[in-house]
Amino acid sequence: MKKISLIIPCYNEAVSLPLFDKEIMKIVRLMKDYEFEILYINDGSKDETLPIIREFAKEKKEVRYLSFSRNFGKEAAMYAGFCNATGDYVAVMDADLQDPPGLLPEMVKILEQQGYDSVATRRVSRKGEPPIRSFFARMFYKLINKISDADIVDGARDYRLMKREMVDVIVQMGEINRFSKGIFGWIGFRTYWYPYENVERLAGETKWNFWKLLKYSIDGIVSFSQAPLSIASWTGIGCTGISLLAVLFIVVRRLVFGDPVQGWASNMCVIIFIGGIQLFCLGVIGQYIGKTYAETKKRPHYIISECSDEEVKKIG
Repeated sequence: MKKISLIIPCYNEAVSLPLFDKEIMKIVRLMKDYEFEILYINDGSKDETLPIIREFAKEKKEVRYLSFSRNFGKEAAMYAGFCNATGDYVAVMDADLQDPPGLLPEMVKILEQQGYDSVATRRVSRKGEPPIRSFFARMFYKLINKISDADIVDGARDYRLMKREMVDVIVQMGEINRFSKGIFGWIGFRTYWYPYENVERLAGETKWNFWKLLKYSIDGIVSFSQAPLSIASWTGIGCTGISLLAVLFIVVRRLVFGDPVQGWASNMCVIIFIGGIQLFCLGVIGQYIGKTYAETKKRPHYIISECSDEEVKKIG
């Protein structure tokens, strides 16, 4: 009998969890030919998420859980799940029901019958999402696919079902600065993109505001592309060329017309412009240096303060 592991990252999902548990247990009962492992990852929640998960583990043999010592972020929670999942197939899904559990039977069928290594979901619409957020999301997917080796489909969700071989490769990619959508695309493997209509949260509030998503997108670009460094370099070369032309113009003007250089305001504009370009380039370089610094410290991705079974590695 094949075993399916479901990784459920949770951060302040006390309101959503009872609804999610009801839906996922329907799928467990429906798919009787498979053994299930439901692995909840409590990412330092400040509400009643952990007590609710404890009750699930007491009542249901399928449930395991890991609880972090603090909030390490969804990427760390997903990585902890990958490291501790034991199933032949492994899926990641959110607890807010925006990743419909009802898609799982069809995803398993595709994985087994069509020879794919993973079945990943993608939203074909962004119904219910603010227009400005949708616009920037589409621009991000276009940009990162042009400047990086990662293959990320527009509308891609973290909700996907993978074979054990693919999960093992993901676990080996142990970088601290994780961007899972990029990792999934970078490692390759045959992926079927399963389209579905966007589903809004049934309860609770989103943890991803515009600025968090912007930071996440910058992290993704820096993690999978060196294009920003190239842009900074070419910008510097371009500014140098423009300044040499300006110097040549001033010299020729002085020699031919004997006209002294005037214009304090224009000089200040040029100085401020060049200074801004320099600060921008330093900021780009600083992003890469900061990421490199974080990697060299080799700190753990997560620290587990409590878990349902003792053989779990506490630090990973």
